Amino acid sequence: MRRRELLGLALGANALPALAQRGYELTPLRPGLSPVPMKAPDLQGKVWDLAELRGRVVVLNFWATWCPPCRAEMPSLQQLAEIYGPEQLLVLAVNVGEGPRRISQYLQASGLNLTVLLDPKTEIARYWGASALPTTYVLDTDGRPRYRVRGEMDWSGREATELVEPLLRARPARKPGA
Repeated sequence: MRRRELLGLALGANALPALAQRGYELTPLRPGLSPVPMKAPDLQGKVWDLAELRGRVVVLNFWATWCPPCRAEMPSLQQLAEIYGPEQLLVLAVNVGEGPRRISQYLQASGLNLTVLLDPKTEIARYWGASALPTTYVLDTDGRPRYRVRGEMDWSGREATELVEPLLRARPARKPGA
């Protein structure tokens, strides 16, 4: 093997433990993606429409109460929502496959007050390709998916700030006719 190949192998081997420790896989998505439609009810029956949330960054988290990594990252999602406030950034936690009673019990026991959307038949999760939990999408102010995170991430940490801050600074595109 040549020196460059050996160096590449050594660097790759050193990176593997860091990826394993990180606990998530971050995938930047193509900037030109179209906004993805989604409508879902929350626990109170209000229907949320992603198209109506333009102008704000949206963090769309697919989770379940039975999922330990989901439960572990929920407090940091709550912190993220509180840091930026709903006028700038909205965290929507889409519960996959569970009923309102179980979700409400979990939220009450954990002290969380995130906006939880219901996906009892897992149709929304399948549409978004959230085949592993937790899976989170970060949408820009135009409603376009910009990042996908599979696995548990600290949403109150530096990595999340580096994803969110540039999107908050970007201005949404003007609506046709505006």
